[in-house]
Amino acid sequence: MPDIPSDFDPESPEEREIAGQAATDRGDFLSLMGHAYRGELGRMTSWRTRIDRTTNWGVVVTASLLTWAFSTDTRPHYVLQPGVVMLSVFLVIEVRRYRIYDIWRSRVRLFEENVFANALDPEGVEQSQWRELLSDDLREPTIKTPTHEALSRRLRRVYFPLFTVLVGAWVVRLSVFADGIGTVEAAAIGSIPGGFVIPAVAIYYTGLTLITFWPMRRRAKGAVESADSTEEWK
Repeated sequence: MPDIPSDFDPESPEEREIAGQAATDRGDFLSLMGHAYRGELGRMTSWRTRIDRTTNWGVVVTASLLTWAFSTDTRPHYVLQPGVVMLSVFLVIEVRRYRIYDIWRSRVRLFEENVFANALDPEGVEQSQWRELLSDDLREPTIKTPTHEALSRRLRRVYFPLFTVLVGAWVVRLSVFADGIGTVEAAAIGSIPGGFVIPAVAIYYTGLTLITFWPMRRRAKGAVESADSTEEWK
């Protein structure tokens, strides 16, 4: 490690603003952008792994409950209800993780669209003020995805099919393995009558459906979209 000069003052204006010199030197600036991109990409990958972890929990819980519930005819139908509760908990956790993940994802896309894409084919940047946007976000990081939008995305991509499987399996348990009693009577959970359980499940599932297929146009900036033709990449 080189010796620090005795007259070195980290609080002097020249030392405080040393990073600002990179703004006027193209070589230093591009080198800085490369390091910043790798750092943001690492953060994005780390949070993407966290999202995948809760998704795996949801899939494992769903598969385990289905296997146990249909292993014999005597299994009670209400063993599937804790699965709905656990999926809801995982969904809440994943929504929070997704919103934080989107902070780093949006920065990575800002680099890719305005630095690397323009370096490969200099047709112009996507956003003329990209340096200002990135600077402001580095100084004051903000969550850019609203909670309801993140909830809808995670439901559509992962959790709505899992909820549908569990609710569908619950309906099968009630209708096929009712042991000669009516569906409403079979839906009872202890002292809770089936006339209350069935509407509660129906209302909850309907609410999930409405959130999943929210009619508003939602599109994350820089999100991956399906191309009309992929022949050039084959």
